[in-house]
Amino acid sequence: ADCAVLIVAAGTGEFEAGISKNGQTREHALLAFTLGVKQLIVGVNKMDSTEPPYSENRFEEIKKEVSNYIKKIGYNPAAVAFVPISGWNGDNMLEPSDKMPWFKGWSIERKEGKADGKCLIEALDAILPPSRPTDKPLRLPLQDVYKIGGIGTVPVGRVETGVLKPGMVVTFAPVNLTTEVKSVEMHHEALQEAVPGDNVGFNVKNVSVKELRRGYVAGDSKNNPPKAAADFTAQV
Repeated sequence: ADCAVLIVAAGTGEFEAGISKNGQTREHALLAFTLGVKQLIVGVNKMDSTEPPYSENRFEEIKKEVSNYIKKIGYNPAAVAFVPISGWNGDNMLEPSDKMPWFKGWSIERKEGKADGKCLIEALDAILPPSRPTDKPLRLPLQDVYKIGGIGTVPVGRVETGVLKPGMVVTFAPVNLTTEVKSVEMHHEALQEAVPGDNVGFNVKNVSVKELRRGYVAGDSKNNPPKAAADFTAQV
């Protein structure tokens, strides 16, 4: 994912449970950062059920506490939009709410420039699309392999780097199996090319479903296909 929206419940006791040592707010923020999600938005939800309702003090208290925590994880709070919302009533979701006149809007600063707005949808629109590594060799780890009647063997996975096209000859590591890609589909629509971030299924020639398994990696046989490694560096 390119962006995470962390929803924090503002209700009495709910926020405290989420931010506690084993709470979900902490867990989800840490998971997002660990999985490489660089851009974050915080939606402070259920503002209608604070004491008193739509409390500025409660919002500021939560903003301060969550800012401190996400900073420890590795996010820069100055680049994170905090938006007080009520999903139930629609406050500050798509349009500015008249229930929180004290909220002058969110503003963020990052090296690519500043952005500001009033609503959650504007914070989503301000997310920067990351560059897609289409120039690197193809790497597509398989999530599953299906046998589809009338079509044949269809491996499924997400393109991590490079480009996958129909007609391309791919090699699957670590078994070093090479075959031609007949077609590429995403959401039941044929693609002329799949790029990083696309979850696709692709039909391969003359390969049985038993020859491929989850975890194999597809690459372009003519451009640095994936090979076995003696060691690798990973973040745990």
